[in-house]
Amino acid sequence: MPLIRKAKTPDAGQLTKLAEGTFRDTFEAMNTPENMNLHCETHYSEEIQAREILDPEMTTLVCEQQEELIGYAQLRCGEPPPCVHATRPFEILRLYVAREWHGKGIAQGLMAESIALAEAQGSDQIWLGVWERNPRAISFYKKFGFVEVGDHVFPLGTDPQRDIIMVCPNKLSQPGAQPIVQRGRNLFEPLPPPHRAASVAPVKSNR
Repeated sequence: MPLIRKAKTPDAGQLTKLAEGTFRDTFEAMNTPENMNLHCETHYSEEIQAREILDPEMTTLVCEQQEELIGYAQLRCGEPPPCVHATRPFEILRLYVAREWHGKGIAQGLMAESIALAEAQGSDQIWLGVWERNPRAISFYKKFGFVEVGDHVFPLGTDPQRDIIMVCPNKLSQPGAQPIVQRGRNLFEPLPPPHRAASVAPVKSNR
C-alpha cells in the first residue's frame, strides 16, 4: 500500500525527477518548449528541492510505493493574495501524481493529508492557484469544497497566464470507508509560526 510521509533531504533527487516529470506531463502539450524549459530550469533541481524540503515555512509530503516516489504535495503558510480573507491561511502550493498512478486515489490521499495537516496547524482557510485551462484539476478541487474567489497572473517562462484562486474552509469531509494510503509517522509535528514582517508582499503562488 502506498505510504504518505514528510519528505526528507535524501528524497531531493528523486523528488526533482518526479516534480519536473509530472509538470511536463500536465502542461507540455499546451505550452511552447521554450517556456517549458525556462520554467523547469528555474524551478527543478536537486538543490532547489532540497531547499524546499528544509524550508521551515513549507511542508513537502511525498507518496511512495516500494521506495519509489509516485506523488507529492507542498503546503505553506504565508501571506495570501488579497482575494483570500483568513487569519491563518495555508496554501497548497503543488499537488502532482505520476501519470501511471492517476485514478488510484493517490491525489485524494495527498489532498486529504494536506488539509488535515493545515487543520492541525490552526489554519482557518486553505487556498491554491490553478491554471484556467486545467479543467481536470479544477473539477478535482471542487470535489473537496474549493470555490473560485479571484485570479492572478502566473508567468510560465515568458508567457503570463491566468490562474484561478480557489479557497476552501478546513472541513475534511471526503467519504471513504478504507484508507487508500498509509500515513507515515510524525506527519503532524507542529510547524513553526510563519515569519511575517510589516507590509509583506503576497507570496508568489506556483504550480
